[in-house]
Amino acid sequence: MDLFLGIDFGTSGARAIAINSERDIVAQVSVTASSAWDRMLWQLIEGLSIEVRSRISRIAINGTSSTVLLCDRAGVPITTPLMYNDARGASVLEKIRAFAPEQHTVISATSSLAKLLWWELNCASFSDARYFLHQADWLAFQLHGKLDVSDYHNSLKLGYDVEWLEYPEWLPLKELMPIVLEPGSAIALIQPSIAQEFHIPPTCQICAGTTDSIAAFIASQANEIGDAVTSLGSTLVLKLLSDVRVDRAEFGIYSHRFGDRWLVGGASNTGGAVLQHFFTSDELRELSDRIPNQESPLDYYPLLQPGDRFPINDPMLAPRIEPRPIDRVEFLHGLLEGMARIEAQGYQLLESLGASPLKRVLTAGGGANNAAWTAMRQRQIGVSVMRADQTEAAYGTALLAMRGLSG
Repeated sequence: MDLFLGIDFGTSGARAIAINSERDIVAQVSVTASSAWDRMLWQLIEGLSIEVRSRISRIAINGTSSTVLLCDRAGVPITTPLMYNDARGASVLEKIRAFAPEQHTVISATSSLAKLLWWELNCASFSDARYFLHQADWLAFQLHGKLDVSDYHNSLKLGYDVEWLEYPEWLPLKELMPIVLEPGSAIALIQPSIAQEFHIPPTCQICAGTTDSIAAFIASQANEIGDAVTSLGSTLVLKLLSDVRVDRAEFGIYSHRFGDRWLVGGASNTGGAVLQHFFTSDELRELSDRIPNQESPLDYYPLLQPGDRFPINDPMLAPRIEPRPIDRVEFLHGLLEGMARIEAQGYQLLESLGASPLKRVLTAGGGANNAAWTAMRQRQIGVSVMRADQTEAAYGTALLAMRGLSG
């Protein structure tokens, strides 16, 4: 029986999940983050048994949105990648506003386009650049060998028009930008040398990928208008399935094409990275169990450094985590409650700007297992909040490899 492999590259590591045509998980493996993405990719594949690898028929990869790099003509990076939350593009926002339509998603300090234009001005070897690629694009290139291919989920924040499925006329530096395909569509066969080395069938198709948060949405198998998925990972990412497209750059809101519907949402810099800064995993589990079932009086906006993207899009927004109580349970309670308020504010904002009304929230990511946090979130949001049956972005990417966005 054929298997379908989904690979998820997150901020703290990477995971691969293989499923069969019945959507059952057959194998999974993970690695912690290292400096070399390609090394992590090979470690993941090697971590699967030869029996599993020999049955893989399609592979797709997701990466963090707007994590990008510049490559030379051979695909060798000429820069250190800029990560999803790198806001140095704030210095080119006025330049972008001069040519981009009002409210466009590229008008953000962390957009892929802002990073590209920052590199144009600040990278000494920019003239050697031939390809501007997202994390998922470059990793897929390692498997299929084509340097100029992306998907319309990753390319949204580069300026790709996801309604008309083309690059707009006003977009600069298009000569560096990849060809854009529908997520899940076949790009090419796996390179013969890679197939031979890892005992993967030479007929294996490498597919266009997606972003980590959309992969989490696909994993949840939410499919009704008004369904939303909150990804509680290092950051807080909201995605609401809507009949109506909403793009409001001043609030950090953008819409991804999702078949013939829209995933409306945004991403906040609050989230698990803040919690992990103050607490170990064991402390989070133990202290969460001691949080009382009542609202915290602490008015926190938890960030590790100034700046947020959504629901307040302000690269200079100051963190608010004072006063800090001596009691560690009270402090954790305040942080979690603050994040729950940010999430509720985000969904209220989406609806107020015309997105389809929120009906329920499914939760993905590590925070989905925190019962105390779930209770706070349900109280703040006002609709049913539950853990998705499947929460791994790698599982969603395996589904994407198997059936694309249509099935």
